[in-house]
Amino acid sequence: MKRKVFEPQLRGKLSLKRRTYAIVLKSLIYIASGITILLLLGIIGYIFYRGLPNVTWTLLSTKRSVLQGTIGILPNIIYTLYTIITSLVIALPLGVGTAIYLNEYAGNRNLVRFIEFSTETLTGIPSIIYGLVGMLFFCQKLGLKSSILAGSLTLVIMILPNIIRTTQEALKTTPQSYRDGAVALGATKWYTIHTIILPCTVDGIVSGSILSVGRIVGESAALLFTAGAGYALVTNFIRALGTSGGTLSVMLYVYVSEEGKFDVGFAIASILMLLVLILNISARATKNKLKKVRSEP
Repeated sequence: MKRKVFEPQLRGKLSLKRRTYAIVLKSLIYIASGITILLLLGIIGYIFYRGLPNVTWTLLSTKRSVLQGTIGILPNIIYTLYTIITSLVIALPLGVGTAIYLNEYAGNRNLVRFIEFSTETLTGIPSIIYGLVGMLFFCQKLGLKSSILAGSLTLVIMILPNIIRTTQEALKTTPQSYRDGAVALGATKWYTIHTIILPCTVDGIVSGSILSVGRIVGESAALLFTAGAGYALVTNFIRALGTSGGTLSVMLYVYVSEEGKFDVGFAIASILMLLVLILNISARATKNKLKKVRSEP
C-alpha cells in the first residue's frame, strides 16, 4: 500500500527532474549553436568589411606585373577554376565508382574494412605531406614539373576519401526494397544501380562535391609544392594544365606572408568566400533540378 501511495509522488519528482534536465540541455545546445553562428558571422563579416572595399575591377580583370608595379588576380581566378574542374573530373568517377563497388559488389568484408580504414586514414594526413609526396611523384617522378595538372592530381588523392564516404553513406540509405523489386522484375545489377540507386544518391554525391570544392579552394600548402605560384595568363585549358599557376589561396598566402599586403589578402579572401558560395548554390540548384526531373513521370 505504501508503495502505491508514494508512486505518483515519485513519478512527479522524476518527471520534474527530467524536465529540468531537458531544459538545461536544450539551453546549452541553443547557447552553443548561437556562439557558433556568431563566430561564423563575425569572421565572415570582418573579412567582407576588410576585403570588399579593396575589390576593384582592375584587381579582377588584370594580371600581376612586377615591371609595371600592378596587382591583378585574373590568372589566379582562372587557375582556381581549372584546378576545381580538373580535380573533380578525375576524382568524382573514381570516388563514386569505389563507393559503388564497396557497397554493391564487394563480398569480402575484410577487404571492405581495409579500404574504409585506408580512406579514413587519408583524411587525417596533413596537407603538407600530400604536397611533398605529390612533388616527389607527380612533379619529379612523372616529369609533370610544377603545373596545374600535378596540383590537381595531388588534390584528387586528398578529396577522394570525402567523395567515397559521402557516396557510400548515401548508398546505404537507399532502401533494400528498391534493389529487391528491381531484381524481381528481371533487372540486371548494373541496370538497377544506374537507373534506381544512383538517382537516389544524388544528395550524397552533391554533398561530397561541395566538401571537395571547399577543400580544393582552401588548399594552399599542397599546391605550393606541386602547382607553384605562377601568375602568367593562360586561357587555353589544355596548355594551362602544364603551366605553373597559383590558385587564389596560394596567392593569398604569397601576398600576406611574403609581401605583407594585407589589403590584397583580404580582397582575395572575400573573393574566395563569394566563389565558394556561388559554387555551393549552383551545386544545390543542380541537385534540386535533378531530383525534380527524377520525380516527374
